[in-house]
Amino acid sequence: MRKTQDAVRLAAIGDMHCGKNSQGAFRPLFEQAAEAADVLVLCGDLTDYGLPEEAEILARELVPLAKTPIVGVLGNHDFESGHQDEVRKILTQAGVTLLDGESCEILGIGFAGAKGFAGGFGRGTLGAWGEQAVKRFVQEALDEAMKLESALARLKTPRRIAVLHYAPVRDTVEGEPPEIFPYLGCSRLEEPLARYPVHAVFHGHSHNGSPEGRARGNIPVYNVSMSLLQKSYPDQPPFRIMKIPIAPAPDPVERPVDQKTG
Repeated sequence: MRKTQDAVRLAAIGDMHCGKNSQGAFRPLFEQAAEAADVLVLCGDLTDYGLPEEAEILARELVPLAKTPIVGVLGNHDFESGHQDEVRKILTQAGVTLLDGESCEILGIGFAGAKGFAGGFGRGTLGAWGEQAVKRFVQEALDEAMKLESALARLKTPRRIAVLHYAPVRDTVEGEPPEIFPYLGCSRLEEPLARYPVHAVFHGHSHNGSPEGRARGNIPVYNVSMSLLQKSYPDQPPFRIMKIPIAPAPDPVERPVDQKTG
């Protein structure tokens, strides 16, 4: 249910890593999110090993959000055991709209989502040259970027949010060991944002990065990894709240209305 008349409030979080022993661990958090926001955004690594039993536990933990729309993407941990389709089915049945190159509109806000992939940033982005294994790796990054672009292109609303697991910019992985930067995201995910600007990008995956950064065009990018938010804002719930004005429509890049958390 919409709790304000002039804005839609989003709560974004990623990297919960719900495991076999997580029963009861997340319900208080989701109760806070249900009170604070109109839409919950999940940025991947929802389960720890991508097991169906972990997804079942998470589905039960989401009960406090029964009246709150939930949209998200899967992360690399959700693929670990090869049961990602079953994980997706369980969470979808629990009311989560999971995006994988798709888009949807909730309360007038358009959401475009994809998992994303690794590959590095800027001049260090891996190129498709040399061994076939390298070319396949790069193709995966290109395919994920195309998924994001296709999803963004289908949205008609001027108020748009991009949902990823991997980072599209280097800014939000700063703080991690530099040698693992290439595994935390890829600049190829930034390219669709230049063609289809959004209010903001939410992602996870980097547990020790930076909470905020900017993509080209001054687009805000937020790392909402749960452990990062716990460390960065220890006195607040570990999700980021963003208010999206309903009307009049602002410029989607230059005038986002943002609160850090809670």
